[in-house]
Amino acid sequence: MTTSTTRRRSSKLPYVIAAIGVGLVVLLAWVNRGRLQPVMPGHPAPEFAVPDLTGEIYRLSDFAGEKVVLLNVWATWCLPCREEMPSMERLYAELDNEDFVILAVSIDATFSGFDIFGRPGGDIQTFADSLGLTFKMLHNVTGDIQRTYQTTGVPETFLIGKDGLIYKKVTGGTLWDSPAHRALILRLLEQ
Repeated sequence: MTTSTTRRRSSKLPYVIAAIGVGLVVLLAWVNRGRLQPVMPGHPAPEFAVPDLTGEIYRLSDFAGEKVVLLNVWATWCLPCREEMPSMERLYAELDNEDFVILAVSIDATFSGFDIFGRPGGDIQTFADSLGLTFKMLHNVTGDIQRTYQTTGVPETFLIGKDGLIYKKVTGGTLWDSPAHRALILRLLEQ
């Protein structure tokens, strides 16, 4: 073999490796095509099972066909979460509707523990009490809810209709008692 032949073959090697890598990605996507569902408006909300602060397990299916669910993924160390929670409480109190539920799922580490990023676990009940929150607080120490709902941070909130579809996804804090959010929730309650 000549030196020029060896150079031509070695210059093709990165392309061959890249082609094999792309082929593997395509193969994995094709094999998992039924499992990889986007979590976004217009798609079914994924099922979850998360305990409240007393250990009682809540599942999305518990509310299917009966309630509009505002699912909020948050943490006590998150400033935008702290800022948006009062608007959620005002919305909850204003609607005072048995067909509407707010499920606030904390991803905090256990109290006095630390998460994988070194953030301390918060006291969720003390946090809720300090803001006068009366809606349901859940605690998902494992962070499974983040994987299930493909969140990119906190807060992230999903408005789920009685039919189990996601109608709105909000990344970051917002004013949940704004006229636009309230109007959408009222429309969903009428369905």
